[in-house]
Amino acid sequence: MTQKDITFVADFLTEHFNEAPELYNRKGKYFNVERVGQYLKDEDDDLVSPPNTEGNQWFNFLKNSTHLKESPLLFPYYPEKSLHFVKRQMEGVIDQCLQKPADIIGKSVRQAVCVSLYKTSQSEDSTPRLFKLPFLWNDKTSNIHYVLFTMLEDSVSRIYILRRHTDTTRSVSSGILAVEFGNFLNSSISESSDSRCYSCLDAHFYDNETVTVVLKENVEQEGKERVLAQLPLS
Repeated sequence: MTQKDITFVADFLTEHFNEAPELYNRKGKYFNVERVGQYLKDEDDDLVSPPNTEGNQWFNFLKNSTHLKESPLLFPYYPEKSLHFVKRQMEGVIDQCLQKPADIIGKSVRQAVCVSLYKTSQSEDSTPRLFKLPFLWNDKTSNIHYVLFTMLEDSVSRIYILRRHTDTTRSVSSGILAVEFGNFLNSSISESSDSRCYSCLDAHFYDNETVTVVLKENVEQEGKERVLAQLPLS
C-alpha cells in the first residue's frame, strides 16, 4: 500500500468510527455508520448521519418559490429517513392515486357479447391451451375493435379475426371470420397441393387496412421456411 492509501483509510476510520457521545442513547452502535449503507437499511429510524442540504440549489429554489413551497404535486422530502422509508411512502401515495380510477373503471366495464370458441373437458389438468396470439387493434376511423388470435387444435393454418363496434348497441357484419393460409404460397402449379402448407407464428395489425403475419412452413425438416406477409384486410 502507498502512503496515500494508508492516509485515505485512516481518514475514513477517523471520520466514521470515532466515538459520538450524542448518539449514546440511540439504538445501535455508538459510532457513525458508513454514509451510503445507512440509506439502504429497511428501518423507520432516523439516519445516523443525515445529509447536509445547505447550499443545495433545488432546496433553495423551493424555499424561495411561493407557489411550489406548499404544492401537493411535489413529493415531500424526508432528509432524516432512509430510501426504504421513502419508497414505502411513495408506494402508499401511488396506490392511493390509482385506487379511485380502478374503482370507477371497474364499475363502468360490462360484458357486451359472449362468443363460444370451443368446449373443453371437465378436468382442468387435461385441458389444452387452445387460444394463442390475442392482439387488439382499434380502428378509430370506423370505430371498430379487432381481435386477432389463433386456435391450436386442428386449425394451425388459420388466424381468426373478431370485430366489434365501439358502440355496443351496433352490430358489425362478419363479426368473426377465419383466414386460411394452407398452400396459397405455392410458386408453381407443379407443386402438389400438400407440399407447402403454412401455419401462423404471429399476427399483428400493421395499420387499419393491413395485417402482418409471420408464417412457418409445416414440414419436418431443417431450415423450415419463414414468410413475412402483408395481407389486406379487405
